[in-house]
Amino acid sequence: MAEPRVFLASRNAKKLAEMQRILAEHAPGLEVVGLDDVPAYDEPVEDAPDFVGNALLKARAGWKATGLPSVADDSGLCVDALNGMPGVLSARWSGRPKDDDRNNRLLLEQLEDVPDERRTAYFTCAVALVHGDTDDDELVVTGEMPGSVIREVRGDGGFGYDVLFVADERPGLTTAELSREDKDAISHRGRALRELGPLLAARLGAVAGTGSGTGSGAAGERA
Repeated sequence: MAEPRVFLASRNAKKLAEMQRILAEHAPGLEVVGLDDVPAYDEPVEDAPDFVGNALLKARAGWKATGLPSVADDSGLCVDALNGMPGVLSARWSGRPKDDDRNNRLLLEQLEDVPDERRTAYFTCAVALVHGDTDDDELVVTGEMPGSVIREVRGDGGFGYDVLFVADERPGLTTAELSREDKDAISHRGRALRELGPLLAARLGAVAGTGSGTGSGAAGERA
C-alpha cells in the first residue's frame, strides 16, 4: 500500500521540510509534496483580508488541482507600533517581486525612531487543510509567537523576518539564530502544525477508509 501523501501549496523548501518534520510525529510515513512536485496550475491571488482566508484560498485551489489532501498556510509579522502591519502583506511589504532583504530594510526604516520597549510584535500563522468539496472537508488551525523586532539583522537560518525577530521565549537570539528544533518548538507555524498533526492523521485515516472526508471543520483559536 502506498504511503499517504499530502500536498503543501508552497515552493519554499524550508517550509516543506518543516512540515515534514513536525507532522511525522503524528503521521509517520506521510509524504509531503509541494508545488514543484505536481503539474502546474493557476495559483489563486492571495487577496483575502486575513490569514485564514488566504490559507483557505490556497488549500482549496490545491485540492481542486491535485486531488490530494491539501495544506496551505498564510503567515506574517504583526508589529504593534505599525498597527499590526505588515500583517497579510508581510511577504510583499516592500513591493513585488517578493524580496526578504528589501522587506527587512523597509521594516527597520519604519521602526527607526521607535524605542525598544515599543518594538513588540508577533508572528501569526493560519494553516488550512482541505480534502473535499464541502465545509466538513475543511479545517483551519492557528498559532502565534510573541516577541519583538530588534535593530539589526542577525542570523542565517529561517527566512523572511526571522533575522530581525526575537521571541519572548528565547530572549537574546533571533529566530534566525535558533536551531531548527528549537524554532519548531516555539514558532507560530510549529504550534499550528502540531495542532494540525493529529487532526490530519485522523482525516487521512477517514479518507482512506471511506473514500471521502468525514468529520467537521474547526477553526483554531490563537495560540
